[in-house]
Amino acid sequence: MSTKPPVHANPWQALRQFTQARIALGRAGVSVPTGAQLAFQLAHAQARDAVHQALDVDVLAQALQAAGYDSLHVNSAAHDRHTYLQRPDLGRRLNEAGREHLGQLSSPVSDLAIVIADGLSAPAVAQNALPLLASLQARLTPDNWSLTPIVIATQARVAIGDETGALLNARAVLVLIGERPGLSSPDSMGAYLSWAPQPGLTDAARNCISNIRPDGLSYDTAAYKLHYLLSEARKRRLTGVGLKDETEAPVQLGSQSVSNFLLEK
Repeated sequence: MSTKPPVHANPWQALRQFTQARIALGRAGVSVPTGAQLAFQLAHAQARDAVHQALDVDVLAQALQAAGYDSLHVNSAAHDRHTYLQRPDLGRRLNEAGREHLGQLSSPVSDLAIVIADGLSAPAVAQNALPLLASLQARLTPDNWSLTPIVIATQARVAIGDETGALLNARAVLVLIGERPGLSSPDSMGAYLSWAPQPGLTDAARNCISNIRPDGLSYDTAAYKLHYLLSEARKRRLTGVGLKDETEAPVQLGSQSVSNFLLEK
């Protein structure tokens, strides 16, 4: 009668308290233990669900209104989720109705347009956008930043913010977007900043803060860094590779700091 091989603990087990990475899982014979395998399958399912889940625009708009923000909804040229996932190029530009809507607003010149985009994880922005905005608003108000209505963009990629900001006559655009889910972070949100937004900007013209979430970069730290970048962008009239994060705010172990992200979400 065969017996199950014993589970051998990994001597690096103590290091797991510092990271969500899958280290020190132990082993059962030549395989990982059943518990670790089941946890991996759960994380994979959560990541897949995050990619396909639709953003509840009405709930987000109501929450923004309760927080004192006007908002409007636009969609990218990708008419559904299936098309969006297969055609990243369509997610980078507004559909005709969205362009007409924004173009008819006759918006005065404003300092900043904020776009909340579903990206590749709608749960990420549903969870993290409002807390980050609250922390950021507290820093922007004393500096007299003028804001356009917040734009909720669905089936959207990062570059949709450039076209949106240009149509709203904004000097800068900030895109809060659900990042590509990892196997330990289906709820990660990124923040992308562009000065003088216009269609056709490349990633070299943007700054990015990534991994904004309760178990990643905190809202206060992200807002602190964003405020610095926004202030310097307004002063220097640029973003991207010419603008570096020179803040000294502590960053939690395991989180990512500001970078010029080369892989567009």
